[in-house]
Amino acid sequence: MASPNDHAPLAELVEQLLATDGPLPIVAAGEPVLRRACERYDGQLPPALLSRFVAALRLTMHAAPGVGLAAPQVGVPLRVAVIEDPAPVTEEVRLTRGRVPQPFRVLVNPSYEAVGPARAAFFEGCLSVPGWQAVVSRPAAVRLTGEDEHGRGIDEVFSGWPARIVQHETDHLDGTLYLDRAELRSLSSNQAMAERWTQPTPEEAAAALGFEVPR
Repeated sequence: MASPNDHAPLAELVEQLLATDGPLPIVAAGEPVLRRACERYDGQLPPALLSRFVAALRLTMHAAPGVGLAAPQVGVPLRVAVIEDPAPVTEEVRLTRGRVPQPFRVLVNPSYEAVGPARAAFFEGCLSVPGWQAVVSRPAAVRLTGEDEHGRGIDEVFSGWPARIVQHETDHLDGTLYLDRAELRSLSSNQAMAERWTQPTPEEAAAALGFEVPR
């Protein structure tokens, strides 16, 4: 257990970030904070400050827009992330990708492990790697453990697109970007995605760009 004095730098950093209204700046790939394992949350932020920080993460996620945001993406090396996905997709995409609505959730000190051998490969993007997407193969279902913002335990199995979201955000807390897991020949600009690769699955992109869809 760290002492209150050990917690001061992180609390001061968050207070500085929250000094102005509006979305927080999102840091981009190349910033060291995105490549370091984050501190476990251990009361570094008093409850009221944690609540304000969570609200700011949610606001920033919505403004981006995105379906998840981790604390290091705004420069705070703490194991806290938020997720929320209204899933405004077609029925075909919902069935193919398993993308279903997810309510707002706060993940504190999360970790995950695969449930079963099945994997799914789809294009994925990141707010800290703006303008690009690439195909990433991930476990199709994971067991996520951790806590919520009130310290209540989380032990839940996620599948489909929600499993992808919680893996992506938890990876951020370990200093891992989606590109570390991606099929790099699939790397495509958002413009190319909009013009060429809007299909629910990446097989056409694989054939055209010369990669195998990872399993």
